[in-house]
Amino acid sequence: MDSQTIKNLIEQGLPGARAEVNGADGVHFDAVVVAADFAGKLPLARHRMVYATLGDLMGGAIHALALKTLTPGEAAKAG
Repeated sequence: MDSQTIKNLIEQGLPGARAEVNGADGVHFDAVVVAADFAGKLPLARHRMVYATLGDLMGGAIHALALKTLTPGEAAKAG
């Protein structure tokens, strides 16, 4: 598994989302995902939305995925 594949899956599964994914070892990754669809949702719900885009890869080809999920407004404030 590679970062670009995960990025593509997230962005395809959450239309309009922007994802930045890093992970050098091929099984542990971290991602920042910015999506308007996260508005009004708690962090757990946001994470579930991202995990849903990856399906069976979670816990398999992707051993761990650390997530930071933001709305576009939150991302703009974070700078």
